[in-house]
Amino acid sequence: MERINALAKKAKESALTPSEKEEQNRLRQEYLSKFRESFRGQLEAIEIVDDPVNRELKS
Repeated sequence: MERINALAKKAKESALTPSEKEEQNRLRQEYLSKFRESFRGQLEAIEIVDDPVNRELKS
């Protein structure tokens, strides 16, 4: 993450070299992959419970 931020800052200040652009893209893809994996795990851990008692109270 630190390197992604460093490359983003450098890109704002000056142009990145082709190898830096390639590194930035690779690092972003790795970050997104890990984020998606983590998010998918969180979604899969969600358990929907049908609670008729609370349903009656909300009505």
